[in-house]
Amino acid sequence: MFELHHLTALEQLDWLRRGEVTPLELVDHYLARIERLDTGEGALGAFATVTPEAARRRAAALAASPGRAAALWGLPLADKDLSARAGIRTMFGSRAFAAFVPEASDEIVEAVDAAGAVSLGKTVAPEFGMPSHSESLVSPPARTPWDPRLGAGGSSGGAAVAVSAGLLPLAPGSDGGGSIRIPAAATGLVGLKPSRGLVPAGTGFGSPGALVVPGPLARTVADAALLLDALVEQGDYDSATRAPGWADGAYLDAAVRGEGRFNLGATSWSPWAHDFELAPSAETLAALDVARRELDAIGHGLEPFDLPPEPEYSDAFRVAWQAGASAIPVEGERLALLEPLTRWLVEAGRRLPASALVAAQRTLNGVERRTIRAFSRFDAVLMPGMAMTPRPIGWYDHEDPERNFAQQVAYTPWTSFVNVAGLPAISLPVHETAAGLPMAVQLVGRPGGERVLLAIGAQLERRLGWHRRHPPRW
Repeated sequence: MFELHHLTALEQLDWLRRGEVTPLELVDHYLARIERLDTGEGALGAFATVTPEAARRRAAALAASPGRAAALWGLPLADKDLSARAGIRTMFGSRAFAAFVPEASDEIVEAVDAAGAVSLGKTVAPEFGMPSHSESLVSPPARTPWDPRLGAGGSSGGAAVAVSAGLLPLAPGSDGGGSIRIPAAATGLVGLKPSRGLVPAGTGFGSPGALVVPGPLARTVADAALLLDALVEQGDYDSATRAPGWADGAYLDAAVRGEGRFNLGATSWSPWAHDFELAPSAETLAALDVARRELDAIGHGLEPFDLPPEPEYSDAFRVAWQAGASAIPVEGERLALLEPLTRWLVEAGRRLPASALVAAQRTLNGVERRTIRAFSRFDAVLMPGMAMTPRPIGWYDHEDPERNFAQQVAYTPWTSFVNVAGLPAISLPVHETAAGLPMAVQLVGRPGGERVLLAIGAQLERRLGWHRRHPPRW
């Protein structure tokens, strides 16, 4: 039987603009699904907070306004629980902020509001977005709807679960080391990390290492492009520059057309390999084989290549991670409420001398330049997604931070260096395991190369039809 969530986000937007469905009807449809699939026993762990009354007021106000041309007019989504929304509890995934209600909204929240979206609440995120899993002490763990015994990854885990399970048509996430691409891979979604500086509401320049940028999670490439266009459209670019040749709808146009033949590279290189033994699973390699075969059939050139080791990367990235955590506003009793991993990061970061951060930044800048130089020979580079299938709930060691760190590297060795280099990257679900789990590959582009990634993604989507597959919890 047909239901509204069976439509893509782009189709839902078309229905809204033509009056086939009202914003309130669409909001009520998704709120009912959230009530059924994400509350009580068997909850998927998508939402940390649901705001039905605020959503209905917003939907009614939009219906009464003349602004139907707004990029996301009437479309439901939700804020990641790391983004403050004025008047709505924002926990940052932490017991230390379990009752915090901000007075002002973050820029990313203002951006999606300006684009006409309707927020249904806050999606689950781990404590301050530090780990690549979404299991915290303040919210239920985010579970992939393909198998709820398995985690959805992080830190945008709740957002990915909501979209994958049909609780939202699309959702914004943020990515500082893979936090969009990791949960996208675990839940069978398209996840796009934009170039550093592309999205005005989150250029990345304000964070240590300039790592964190917002981006879309969606079920289709076109839906991801729709949200990216909306995010890029908002803002005055006081610290960033629009991609060359960008005009309203440029990313959606690239995704819908899906045109072009490109010179592609292929590598499984990782800067973590110098300090960690990386072992891609059979499922990871199978996904790569599928992608290679399909890209070759489309007519893209595919040239294998490698990069030299980066012996200083591991220590430098760890310092940047710790330095970022050091600024978390917790002292005294609040500090004691932090989970072991976060507290370790905060305390280690606060002990760092300034010289250590300067040295780490110098190392990461070198990695950035060498990576861009090596990748610039190609329009895009094919890489593995995750090194393993989605990890079981409880797989990560929550008591031993060092082991937790190593486990995160083992699962996600190909994501963080893309943030260091500031490059765009897209996670694409190309393979289904014998157990019915999605497996993804990653395409990494040149600076400002999002349209190439979206075009290739659309070509693969047409051939593989992953947007027609849905999880059991659907």
